[in-house]
Amino acid sequence: MRYLIFLSLVFTGCTSFAQEQIKATPKLVVVNSYKQYVASVKANPNNELVEIKKAIPSIKLDIRYATRNNFMQQVMYKQARAFARKPVVESLKKIQKELAKKGYGLKIFDGYRPYTITVAFYQKASDKNFVANPAKGSKHNRGCAIDLTLIDLKTGKELEMPTPYDSFSSAAAAKYEAVSAEAKKNRDYLIAVMGKYHLKVLDNEWWHYDFTGWQQYNLMDIPFERL
Repeated sequence: MRYLIFLSLVFTGCTSFAQEQIKATPKLVVVNSYKQYVASVKANPNNELVEIKKAIPSIKLDIRYATRNNFMQQVMYKQARAFARKPVVESLKKIQKELAKKGYGLKIFDGYRPYTITVAFYQKASDKNFVANPAKGSKHNRGCAIDLTLIDLKTGKELEMPTPYDSFSSAAAAKYEAVSAEAKKNRDYLIAVMGKYHLKVLDNEWWHYDFTGWQQYNLMDIPFERL
């Protein structure tokens, strides 16, 4: 109970900060009304935030922010779910199908991220280069960014990569050279396959991929429980 009260206080503070950030940045539009979100989907079906696991059952999930196993060291999501805009999920379907031919698959760490969570990350992160600035918002907030890695379909184990997920080290960079041959091969293969389907790697995070055309989508602050 004490932990739940503490968590509630943390998010109350982040929500207040988020509101202040939006007011301080006139051009920053953040959709926090479920009704408004539904209306946007009716106007354009591509705006739908699709639950990835339901659309692609073979994909594995490891939603770190629904646990304490993350750089925040606290539970940030009430539900271990992952969402992305409809075109992003369509790309993931094609990627999963292509990977399966080689015995590989995707493991998702994170997808759509409510804006309030991005505010909390920015407030606590020791290295701001690895978190989005709330003044601009994150592509995760738009439902157009995915954090993921490769797994072996037979064993379910992750393939070797240069660093663990959410590492704040220089070795996390997409073109960092001083890594093992196996890690480089796996990283570069993942980057190539993702890029083929309009998902471009972030320069300083090998696991983070942004969807081409993310600018078309609004920042969102709708919690998972409403989706």
